[in-house]
Amino acid sequence: MKLMGLDVGSRTVGVAVSDIFGWTAQGVEIIRINEDAEEFGIERVAELVKEHGTQGFVLGLPKNMNNTLGPRAEASQHYGDLLTERFNMPVDFEDERLTTVEAERMLVEEANTSRKKRKQVIDKLAASLILQNYLDRHGKLTQE
Repeated sequence: MKLMGLDVGSRTVGVAVSDIFGWTAQGVEIIRINEDAEEFGIERVAELVKEHGTQGFVLGLPKNMNNTLGPRAEASQHYGDLLTERFNMPVDFEDERLTTVEAERMLVEEANTSRKKRKQVIDKLAASLILQNYLDRHGKLTQE
């Protein structure tokens, strides 16, 4: 089962997909959105679902450090509702606390990239980390 991982922000959505076996996550792209204008990039998600044969979604759930849900987590849940309405596929959430920080650290320490380049890939990398954490936590997925 191929899954699509999404790191949903107010201006961008980082996208990653799993391999067919559910072992690894690979970053795909960053979709520009405008939450204030209710432009969520769902049509681009639809193109990527078709292109990658996605059968479900994993969205980052940005919980507060005390494990409560704030406005960003609610926005992520709303995005999940939009996906459910549009695609009628499973939507699951993965705690994403500190994944953006982890992605930034990886880019600084391992890739030695400039701040400008980091901004261009951080959401895609965060989506990959969200999906990889989900895959690792759930073990090997079965093919359907």
